[in-house]
Amino acid sequence: MTSSRDDERFILYGGPDPVEHLQDGSLGAMIVKELREHPDNVGLIDPESEVQLTYRQILEQSARVASGLAKLGLTKSDNVAIVSENCLEYCFAMFGSIFVAAPLALLNPAYVEGELQHAINLSQPKIIFVSPNVLEKIVGVIRKMQLNVKVVLFGDHPKVSAYTEVMRFSKLIDPTPPASNYTPEAVDVQSHVALIVLSSGTTGLPKGVQLTHINIMTTVAHSKEASKILELPDQLVALAATPLYHVVAGVGLINMVTNNCRCVLMPKFDVHMFLNSIQKYKVNLMTVVPPLMVFLAKHPIIDNYDLSSLMTLICGAAPLSKEIEDQVRERLGIAFIRQGYGMSETTLGVLMQTGFENKAGCVGKVRLGQWVKVIDPETGKILGPNQRGELCFKGSLIMKGYVGKEHAIDKDGWLHTGDIGYYDEDEDFFIVDRIKELIKYKGFQVPPAELEAILLKHPKVKDAAVIGIPDERVGELATAFVVKEDDQEVTGAEIVQFVAEQVSQQKQLHGGVRFIDAVPKTSTGKILRRELRELAKNTLSKL
Repeated sequence: MTSSRDDERFILYGGPDPVEHLQDGSLGAMIVKELREHPDNVGLIDPESEVQLTYRQILEQSARVASGLAKLGLTKSDNVAIVSENCLEYCFAMFGSIFVAAPLALLNPAYVEGELQHAINLSQPKIIFVSPNVLEKIVGVIRKMQLNVKVVLFGDHPKVSAYTEVMRFSKLIDPTPPASNYTPEAVDVQSHVALIVLSSGTTGLPKGVQLTHINIMTTVAHSKEASKILELPDQLVALAATPLYHVVAGVGLINMVTNNCRCVLMPKFDVHMFLNSIQKYKVNLMTVVPPLMVFLAKHPIIDNYDLSSLMTLICGAAPLSKEIEDQVRERLGIAFIRQGYGMSETTLGVLMQTGFENKAGCVGKVRLGQWVKVIDPETGKILGPNQRGELCFKGSLIMKGYVGKEHAIDKDGWLHTGDIGYYDEDEDFFIVDRIKELIKYKGFQVPPAELEAILLKHPKVKDAAVIGIPDERVGELATAFVVKEDDQEVTGAEIVQFVAEQVSQQKQLHGGVRFIDAVPKTSTGKILRRELRELAKNTLSKL
């Protein structure tokens, strides 16, 4: 259905992108320019080995990787993949691939064989960078798939010489330093793919999200624009605590290095290393996910560390409750806790809080260079303020498309997110839930996230998730999976009553409560509802 001109007044625009920051011929050229700007500043720190690298060293190592890749015959029409835990070599491989303009797939090292086959089929890499932990698994998969792929190993492994497909990272690096006028490959920034990240696949197999050079350059430009109006120290110190294969950390790292940040890169998440890194390196800025916010709000170990350097936390990936936000703010004295909304398909946040005071549950306003509309999922009609519908976005942050499925963006350039939300009179946005996750009860739509937020307020509930269980009489029954607080006793009936006192009849837990040890989640805190549905088939209610 086409929208009338009348409807189009409800399409919101974030204002033009800061084009003065978008003049480079490629993302690689942008990174090189920024690395040259502050050559003696420390850019990367490994808190485990305590190695610190300057921007000059990062540029030199990354350019040597780029030169090594070119000598292997890699061109900008060939794909590369990285399957590794976080490490400094990961960063050089990432930047080196971007410098030669080879589309780079960031894959989860925890993938098992079937998942790796799917990911490699999607990304079609000619070269795969791997860590020692995944070497045998990767070689097994590419042999099974009968692929002619070169594997480059970070570090060492006892079997490296037995594998003909494998070369050491140290052998790939070109020994000659880059020329002082070294310039990365130019590309069509609007269409050339820089990164392939795999969507989290909470409802099925992951899809290959193609992010272009301009997508990531725009994110960098937004950060530059934002820093103009803030009084910042000479060099911010940021902590990367999430895996680089995730868009938040992978694109986030590029964003930090191109905005004169000192980035502390954790090899893996370890509570003591995490807290000690903040204390030792005086970290100012972190992007976090809600499970980490709960840890910062509630864990007694926090009191043993000095976290007073923290100024800003940016929280995304899943909803964050106002209670947890307030607890973290009060406990740590943090000036800014910013929530945003985004997905792999929107590069990073496409909605972002900007002010000092933000409304409870709000995820901010539409960002520069982006358009947003809220539509009726059934009719496509564009809706006005305070009307719930599907969020759709268009603009410079929106992916090119999925690998093999460019039509994921509609003919008018809109990405349909599958998320239900609305905006108020101030053009502040609120997310309600996923369309696919809405529970249908007697024709009513019940958002699980709303019930989960209520459950988490119960003093004896540590964590909770809600799904709809099919029922032929009413459609679906809202059913809660609850993790009790340690050493606390509570019955399912008490919890059902607790929720019933706060919601209308159709939103109540008609499917009852089931107690579990842990809610299954992705690494970024998204609930894996399909696992709960499997569990529901195999268990009886404990009401």
